[in-house]
Amino acid sequence: MLTLGISPCPNDTFVFHHLVHQQGGYDLVLDDVEVLNRGELQVTKISVAGFGFLRDRYAMLRAGGAAGFGVGPLLVASEKRQPGGRVAIPGRRTTAALLLRLLGDFETVEMRFDLVEDAVLSGEVDCGVLIHEGRFTHAEKGLVKLHDLGEVWEREMHSPLPLGAIAIERKLGEEVARRVDSQIRRSVEHAFAHPKDSAEFVRQNAQEMDPQIMQSHIDLYVNDYTLDLDEDAVQKLLAVGEQMGLYSASDLPVFAY
Repeated sequence: MLTLGISPCPNDTFVFHHLVHQQGGYDLVLDDVEVLNRGELQVTKISVAGFGFLRDRYAMLRAGGAAGFGVGPLLVASEKRQPGGRVAIPGRRTTAALLLRLLGDFETVEMRFDLVEDAVLSGEVDCGVLIHEGRFTHAEKGLVKLHDLGEVWEREMHSPLPLGAIAIERKLGEEVARRVDSQIRRSVEHAFAHPKDSAEFVRQNAQEMDPQIMQSHIDLYVNDYTLDLDEDAVQKLLAVGEQMGLYSASDLPVFAY
């Protein structure tokens, strides 16, 4: 039995439903991505930027991640303004926090991703970086998009944005990594072929209960890159983190095989 950590967001619960409930062999932990970025589990969803801090202990798998075009975090405020002041981020090791640095050097305030919208609306912070469901809910709550950080990435890097990946402890070895990767890929393929199977599991864990928002979330973040993460894009983002001084360069291979 391996410990497996994923977020409770619709894309993860949609993708991993078959693995957890049909294939078995995993002790599931559902938690916020920044908690998962601490690297406390054998197999875990992790921010691609967060992987840079843990690559001595973990290697990436190719299936189960989140990447693409038009999937970036959003920088928002309560009114149209220049980015600045106190900016809420969903954790310093998130890909969102790294992308914010492409805009400039800001005073940041760390908080759980689902608290960012209210923090901006209350005036606790001046701006906020939204991930997950916030992309779909911010406008109706009265927040204004200042920047799509994914567009900033795409414009500068000319590649899909790699948001998250599945990481596995290196000490488990290549054979286990190949088996887990294969099982995750089968789970993704099952999700594509039988999307209704996971509906109750997705609904039970979603922060935002509107069915249309849940489906929009899945449609945006689950795609061909969920079957096979773009290695070049991952390498680019890790290199950016190194250049920013967030973590040191490493000679270890990024992927488990």
